[in-house]
Amino acid sequence: MNVAMIPARLGSQRLKKKNLRIINGTTLIERAIVKCKQAKCFDKIFVNSESEIFKKYAIKHKVDFHLRPKNLGDNSATSEEFVEEFLIKNECTNLIQVHSIAPLLTTKEVKNFSNHFFKTDYDVLLSYIQDKIEVAYKNKPVNFSFLEKTNSQDLLATQRITWSLTGWRRSKFLKAKEQNKCATYQGKIGFFEVSSLSGHVIKDEQDLKIAKALIKII
Repeated sequence: MNVAMIPARLGSQRLKKKNLRIINGTTLIERAIVKCKQAKCFDKIFVNSESEIFKKYAIKHKVDFHLRPKNLGDNSATSEEFVEEFLIKNECTNLIQVHSIAPLLTTKEVKNFSNHFFKTDYDVLLSYIQDKIEVAYKNKPVNFSFLEKTNSQDLLATQRITWSLTGWRRSKFLKAKEQNKCATYQGKIGFFEVSSLSGHVIKDEQDLKIAKALIKII
């Protein structure tokens, strides 16, 4: 069984109730639900939240709602914790996490990412955007050299993980947790490129303003 899960935490710190913010007349949570339904590659679609507020949106669009414990909706809870809780309580073979806070993600990308994961042998599939720009870490070059100036087209591309979409095998994820290992990254890990627009994730008011501006021109 292939399941899509849309996480929606009510108590966001940097942008209050961000999943309920509206872009182009539609809330972020509903945009994600509609994309998952239009992708037509899931047996079930869940909205996963600690707040009953989101249940009405699940009912409206005829998808399932998973009420996680309140403590998995606070600022100390990790994504790995609420994914584990969801997988323990919901049977599936493959889980695709679709973030509502990536509003420029397209239905086509949801479908292509998911189908790619379903037909490959990856245990984890991560979405990323490709950048050809000089990147340094702790003041040291990662994909360029201080000995010469490289044209951008000749740089080695970096992969920035977006979390717009993530795929996990339920059995492998839970087995890793049983072994006290990091389940987010376990087994064979694959990477799937999405557009730079789809990699735009809303974390604060500025991100929201950028998304609203971009959606008018795409």
